Amino acid sequence: MRKIFAGKSKNMTFLGMVVLMSATSVLLNSCNFKNEVNDQVNSQEHPAAENVVTTDDESVDPDKRVIYLTFDDGPNQGTENLLKILDKRNVCATAFLVGKHAYGSNRQKKDFELLKQSPLIELANHSFTHAHNKYTDFYKNANSVVRDFDIAKDSLKLRDMIARTPGRNIWRLNNINVTDIKSSTAAADGLKRAGYKVIGWDLEWRPSQKMTLKGSHEAMLKKVDSIFLNDLEKTSRHLVFLTHDQYLRDTDSINELDLFIEKLQKSNKFVFRKISQYPKINEVLN
Repeated sequence: MRKIFAGKSKNMTFLGMVVLMSATSVLLNSCNFKNEVNDQVNSQEHPAAENVVTTDDESVDPDKRVIYLTFDDGPNQGTENLLKILDKRNVCATAFLVGKHAYGSNRQKKDFELLKQSPLIELANHSFTHAHNKYTDFYKNANSVVRDFDIAKDSLKLRDMIARTPGRNIWRLNNINVTDIKSSTAAADGLKRAGYKVIGWDLEWRPSQKMTLKGSHEAMLKKVDSIFLNDLEKTSRHLVFLTHDQYLRDTDSINELDLFIEKLQKSNKFVFRKISQYPKINEVLN
């Protein structure tokens, strides 16, 4: 058995890549390259999530791991800085948007348009009201929670049913059922019945009291390695990373996120994907 990634061993077979897709499709969907193909993509209309080719572990080198960069609460202060970092590093991500933020101000409307136009960004649902920041009350009524997400989906014109709950780390897929605060269970189940694929996260880069990124990129890189080494991901070999647009307003935070992504890329241990490529997320919910 061959030893792979930080001493972990897996008996996995790497088969059928060529049969599954062309080499170009693999590159396009891993979002880890910059060449003539990508220049063509950047000139096209923002692709819908439903048109993204879904890939599984067989299309990933067994020595590598998949990271899904996700950013909540946009469009918000820091959204333009986020887009600049992603463009600079040519790496894809998923933006979980709050419906009312997309129309809250002229700047937010502009940032919403920038998000829609970026081929590196996939848009997903983070509710319309963000629970009015009153999470306990919000999750008491499962029907109103579903309505809130439906309003966001319609107002943002989202083409898929991928969602993340505000203030809660909840998962609802066919193969993953996790609720961090049990009083939110009925609301989470209601979202799944309504057809939403609810995605939480494996690692969050939290803020300081000044609402900037807390700690250093070196510390976050160690946490990434630790999660993979100890197999703490919800799905082995796949890590969902979370932070928020509004923490990217100061120079230090911008630089730290930029260095975090740069060093992940340079390590040659990881590939980046949009959340619509997460394993089993496109299965019909049962």
